[in-house]
Amino acid sequence: MTNKDELMAKANKPAEEAMRLHPFYRGKVEVALKSPVRDVDDFSIWYTPGVAAPCRAIAENKDDVYKYTNKSNFVAVVSDGTRVLGLGDIGPEASMPVMEGKALLFKYLGGVDAFPICVDTKDPDELIKFVKMLQPCFGGINLEDIASPKCFYILDRLREECHIPVWHDDQQGTALVTLAGLINALKIVGKKIGDVKLVMNGAGAANLCTIRLLIAAGVDPGKVIMVDSKGTLHKGRSDLEGHPLKWEMCRKTNAAGLVGGAAEAMQGADVLIALSKPGPGTIKKEWVASMAGKAIVFACANPNPEIWPWEAKEAGAAIVSTGRSDFPNQVNNSLGFPAIFRGVLDVHATTITDGMCIAAAEELAACAPGGGMDPEKILPTMDMWEVFPRVATATAMKAIEEGVARVKLSRDEIYKKAEATIRRSQQLTKTMMKEGLILPAP
Repeated sequence: MTNKDELMAKANKPAEEAMRLHPFYRGKVEVALKSPVRDVDDFSIWYTPGVAAPCRAIAENKDDVYKYTNKSNFVAVVSDGTRVLGLGDIGPEASMPVMEGKALLFKYLGGVDAFPICVDTKDPDELIKFVKMLQPCFGGINLEDIASPKCFYILDRLREECHIPVWHDDQQGTALVTLAGLINALKIVGKKIGDVKLVMNGAGAANLCTIRLLIAAGVDPGKVIMVDSKGTLHKGRSDLEGHPLKWEMCRKTNAAGLVGGAAEAMQGADVLIALSKPGPGTIKKEWVASMAGKAIVFACANPNPEIWPWEAKEAGAAIVSTGRSDFPNQVNNSLGFPAIFRGVLDVHATTITDGMCIAAAEELAACAPGGGMDPEKILPTMDMWEVFPRVATATAMKAIEEGVARVKLSRDEIYKKAEATIRRSQQLTKTMMKEGLILPAP
């Protein structure tokens, strides 16, 4: 077996194991008790008649729901199943494994109690109404796998109309972790964020949100070229006038007015961020070879990157990232959303701002091994659990600074609370495995 064959076999292994283990466990999360049951008398405290007392207190002051219930640790993971991974519109039932997986990561990495909620509607206004109706029970909402362009409309409406944080992980989560990786990649190759020519291959939810955050973090929009399925975005793309965000990018980016496709856009580029059609073969080796010296390639489509990382390296890329855990430099949303929500929940934030995302990205970049100077370790990995309370703390502190936190705590208080919550969650899982309450994998 050649080295490439071995790499391909490794790339296919997670899917094989998923098909073996998902039917064995039949789901990845369950509801467990938080309060003790010492004997049957406790039922009168946790339920009727005792429970009426905290109900009356909350009726008098709605904010007391954070005091008497677990609202401040509940997050709804909401999807309509219209854009699941790279699989497209496969429906709410088929999206359930992803949402359950998201809930698992929320709990283990962030200590957050998350519930998968897959909704049987494709109407954006119905989904908005549904999410708004969830607010009394949840401290935050994580939108997931919703098709573009309606995902932008849904997120913008909900951020404006909800009094709890609403986050679309395919947009904001991808943007945050991409920015963190780019911070370190640019540091390694000795380039400044405001100087680079940057190509965004793909103009869907993830890349449109990512470029907005990158511009907020210092990227020069005139040096950005976005490419969709019909070519580069530029002021002559009148076909995009009906798509507000794409049209905004037509007017804001590509100052040179370059016309063409990915091949033309990538010539002389310093950075490629691809979140487009799953590969391999979506990005060609010769296109990477045409980039500037010390090129940075983020090929992050799921389940397979637009170009295999070894091919990009062979073509001359200095740093290569993908969205997969079985290759170096995984640009993984899971490094972001558990910590972001840990931070916003602990200070009862009302929203998640770009400033909070940038603060989280900067802290995430600072958590990379060796100060982020290893070309194959530009981001931390999910097994570095101490990353999550650090990023949570940076997020919460920025929320307090920007005036969107209901609770004001010191940096030390926030960190200790986040660390204790995450440590407890991971210890709970390990204890259940040790005691056989979580069965060993066959």
